[in-house]
Amino acid sequence: MTFDDLRVFVAVCRAGSLSAVARELDCTQSAVSQRVKRLEREAGMSLLERQPRGVVPTHAGRVLLDAASNSIDGLDQALRRLTDLANGDSGSVRVTTGGTTVRHFMSEAIVAFRRRYPKVSLEFRTETSSRNCFDALTSGNLDLAWVTIRGEALPRIEQRPVVHLPWVLAVKADDPLATRSRISTADLGGISLIRLPQNSTSGAHLHTALTELGVRSSSDTSVADWDTALLLAELGLGHAVVPVMPGWRMPGQGAGDGPGEGSLRLVPIPDLPPLPVGWAVRRWDALSPLARAFADVVARSCGGAEWAP
Repeated sequence: MTFDDLRVFVAVCRAGSLSAVARELDCTQSAVSQRVKRLEREAGMSLLERQPRGVVPTHAGRVLLDAASNSIDGLDQALRRLTDLANGDSGSVRVTTGGTTVRHFMSEAIVAFRRRYPKVSLEFRTETSSRNCFDALTSGNLDLAWVTIRGEALPRIEQRPVVHLPWVLAVKADDPLATRSRISTADLGGISLIRLPQNSTSGAHLHTALTELGVRSSSDTSVADWDTALLLAELGLGHAVVPVMPGWRMPGQGAGDGPGEGSLRLVPIPDLPPLPVGWAVRRWDALSPLARAFADVVARSCGGAEWAP
């Protein structure tokens, strides 16, 4: 008994005719009859009653028809939904990320994705840290997490870096360090830095890098995100070592959006290893085509490589 046998049997019962189904399937009436006879042999009883104007199911045939119809209709509906998902005619992409990440990394990508897939729902769940994003990904009904990449492997999570962000020192324009073309990590030893909370993955990356380079910095100010750190630096309330977000203008570059002009200066710190950021998923090979498409659009907009299937 095969799925095709059941599909043909259901079609014959609904049409009341072997020849009509044969014409629809572009095959012989004998081929249709053979499929029905195969089912009858396996069932051990007659499933169709031949009448002068066609066929009708027997009592046993109606039992099989009812069961097979529900299964076939449900499977056909599922296959149509899968086709819609693959074509972008329906479905959703669910993303968890930090509060300011969408603006920094995804704004252009969201517009491009929406133009390509206007009927797909984009759902964003905001978390306060990459650690919380990892937790939400493993425990929630989510597809993707945009995170600071952890240095170690994580159980039940695959991490894929998209871009590596260089570090800069954000200072007020009238600060003595604002005229420098670069800052060495040794220069950071006597500076009080604005820092992120201890549960911040990117803050942990910075702390580890400074420690490995033998730099001991002090801090009397803590913030929840890099945007707030920039604001405090612009107000002259401290210095902030921050990763360069896409679109920010660096010294020597042309005019652009974001920090780097006006009352704030960004001075490169080339000694610090760049900060890896990108996607985390439970299983890349289990992602829907739409989630993969969104991940690739974001990667392209950030200047990173697409993920290969």
